Amino acid sequence: MSNVMDTLRARGFVKQTVYEEDLYKLLGEKSVTFYTGFDPTADSLHVGHFMQLIAMRHMQQAGHKPIILIGGGTAMIGDPTGKTDMRKMMTRETIDYHVECFKKQMSKFISFEGENGAIIVNNADWLLKLNYMDFIRDVGVHFSVNEMLRAKCFETRLERGLSFLEFNYMPMQGYDFLHLFKNYGCVLELGGDDQWSNILAGANLIRVKEKKPAYAMTFTLLTTSEGKKMGKTEKGAVWLDESKTSPYEFYQYWRNIDDADVNKCLKLLTFLPLSEIEKLTEHKDERMNAAKEVLAYELTKTVHGENKAEEARSQARAAFGGGGNLPEKQISVENATIIPVLVAAGVCASNGEARRLIQQGGISLNDNKVTDINAPVASGDVIHKGKKVHIKIILN
Repeated sequence: MSNVMDTLRARGFVKQTVYEEDLYKLLGEKSVTFYTGFDPTADSLHVGHFMQLIAMRHMQQAGHKPIILIGGGTAMIGDPTGKTDMRKMMTRETIDYHVECFKKQMSKFISFEGENGAIIVNNADWLLKLNYMDFIRDVGVHFSVNEMLRAKCFETRLERGLSFLEFNYMPMQGYDFLHLFKNYGCVLELGGDDQWSNILAGANLIRVKEKKPAYAMTFTLLTTSEGKKMGKTEKGAVWLDESKTSPYEFYQYWRNIDDADVNKCLKLLTFLPLSEIEKLTEHKDERMNAAKEVLAYELTKTVHGENKAEEARSQARAAFGGGGNLPEKQISVENATIIPVLVAAGVCASNGEARRLIQQGGISLNDNKVTDINAPVASGDVIHKGKKVHIKIILN
């Protein structure tokens, strides 16, 4: 068995570990049961989750067994990490619906069959049954308030006021690891580096209570070369659900990232060999566009399937004059002029936004910049919004 940590390091995943030498030896000797947690705060996974799923797939392909933990219980508290305000509390019904959505999406990335097939668990199954007095006596006694207050995950919330409800999040996540250790033989927790304090708390809890080894590993966050989180657009998050972010929009997001981020994204988010990635990104000029197209295609294929990736690539090439077919939008409007058409096609959210974009020179019709807010639109015309949105209009 090859050591998966070598793969994860070479591709730029690993940020922090605990008991690193022992963990490296363990991962090279036998199949290890590990888990990653996902809080169901929306009805779809997004690009931030995507990187965690790719890391889990590398682990599984190396022979290790994944546990996908859905935080149906911890979501009723809300993770305070990186938040300036307390998260909005959700009902149990909303959380359960989000859990089912996650399960369907995750099956595209992780195998649930075979000896090391993944399993999905929901921490609501044990957290909602806890007796609080027993919990704080059995688990809470091992958490130092002083150390918790120094944890990075509470940093921004302390500035605005950390509720006692949120203060329970770290012990609850630590208890998750303990529960999976006892019931599934799980000895390793993985997650984003912003979760380091929470993940480390779980490994320490097992070592203190059970007197047995447990490990933590965090991954670098998916950020741009400028340090900003990736996966955000003018419309919001880049979702894996095509009803929220279409395959074309998903493709275009990756096709338009900065040149400086292409090599890193190819390593972290695709399974292309490192030698091929280095060759694709060796030239720091217009040839980087070919690497961006490979990145966009590979990621769209992984998330939406080969047919939709082919279609998105064809649409993108058509938009930039390289052949292919543009995405079409069928709409019905009483007045087929540019402003109502922009709104009906979903290019702009309101008449006011459409008017502002036209006045700023951000809208073109076919190959001409629109200057008249009453410009007529015919069926078959192509609307361009900046460099990223290109839609053929079909009037019903």
